[in-house]
Amino acid sequence: MNFNTVFRWHLPFLFLILLTFRAAADTLLILGDSLSAGYRMAASAAWPSLLNDKWQNKTSVVNASISGDTSQQGLARLPALLQQHHPRWVVVELGGNDGLRGFAPAQTEQTLRKIIQTVKAADAQPLLMQIHLPANYGRRYNESFSAIYPKLAKEFDIPLLPFFMEEVYLKPQWMQDDGIHPNRDAQPFIADWMAKQLTPFLS
Repeated sequence: MNFNTVFRWHLPFLFLILLTFRAAADTLLILGDSLSAGYRMAASAAWPSLLNDKWQNKTSVVNASISGDTSQQGLARLPALLQQHHPRWVVVELGGNDGLRGFAPAQTEQTLRKIIQTVKAADAQPLLMQIHLPANYGRRYNESFSAIYPKLAKEFDIPLLPFFMEEVYLKPQWMQDDGIHPNRDAQPFIADWMAKQLTPFLS
């Protein structure tokens, strides 16, 4: 059996290996809460699913967001998600439920720090999203909470993504009746907006 015959025999297997590697390398994992899970709507209508459709085969978007998750709950789920999906990038959209429940900002900061460290240890790139709380939580608490995110982004030299809800709040017709969650009509805008924010970092 000469070299050419051996090469032709193994070529399909090499192609499958390359496809598998590419799929793993091009996965974007969304680790979030109800803002990304698609609260009160089908998962297929939520912005991560629309973003996946938008990017088609360029980047696979895995939405691992769960409504109600705190940063601690996200951290608990993270190792299994990293092992299962082997993402190249991880968007961390967590902390909002910590703030809504009045957790100490220092506690949330430490948990987010562990999330970032866990992502980096898996050779993935963390993309941290800024989170802001409603104004009625008080200026002092809000300032302490909001300061967590730029601090961690600077500490780990990672991107800090703007909070997409800041754009959604400007359109009351895009909000659900609870005044917290974006509705179905907002999802296409969020998907397009996130695509613009993420594209510079997905290389």
